[in-house]
Amino acid sequence: MRDALAEAAFQLFMERGYEQTTVDDIVARAGVGRRSFFRHFPSKEDAVFPDHESCLADVTAFLSAAGDEGDPVARVCDAARLVLRMYAADPEFSVQRYRLTREVPGLRTYELSVVRRYERTMAGYLRRRCEGSGDGALRADVIAAAVVAAHNNALRSWLRSGGEGDAEAAVDHALGLVMDVWGADRAQAPRESGAEGLVGSGGEDDVVVLVTRRGTPMWRVVQRMEEALGRL
Repeated sequence: MRDALAEAAFQLFMERGYEQTTVDDIVARAGVGRRSFFRHFPSKEDAVFPDHESCLADVTAFLSAAGDEGDPVARVCDAARLVLRMYAADPEFSVQRYRLTREVPGLRTYELSVVRRYERTMAGYLRRRCEGSGDGALRADVIAAAVVAAHNNALRSWLRSGGEGDAEAAVDHALGLVMDVWGADRAQAPRESGAEGLVGSGGEDDVVVLVTRRGTPMWRVVQRMEEALGRL
């Protein structure tokens, strides 16, 4: 019944427009009563996003099952991929919904509230994993926001293209940028070493990375860079 109502609602939204379609129109198309509609959807807006409740439940369960093992940032990135797969499972519907939300400000606002729920769920998991760290809550909120932003940037680019191309590859690339900054291997090394160091690569396109203690005088930073460049 829920799927039938959602399908009827979306057909009418595309045919008549969102604002011009009423709940009475939807139940008439689906052949049920108003009570049936409100049993499944609290509002007309909810009928545009029928899959997010179950997806959010899947994300919550996925993070809850993680325990305390593994890289928490990688786990949150994998949770974001569950959302991507929901969209990619029905590209035509996802593209049409994206276009509809761009046209109706109220739906855009509703969509942002849904995104915020995913972000809060991810941040809650990260706070549990970062518990005991002085900046654990801040780190959790920043990482969750970064994961959501990276996922949504790649997802919306795919939706704007009409569903063309490899959505999973685009999201993997975006989430890879988050892992480069916050993943366990990259984020912990400078903190654990606490030391000054250089990493360089030779060749035509030299890359030099300087890791230094906070408060190091600028003249010392420049000197170390010059020494490194001279060695490459």
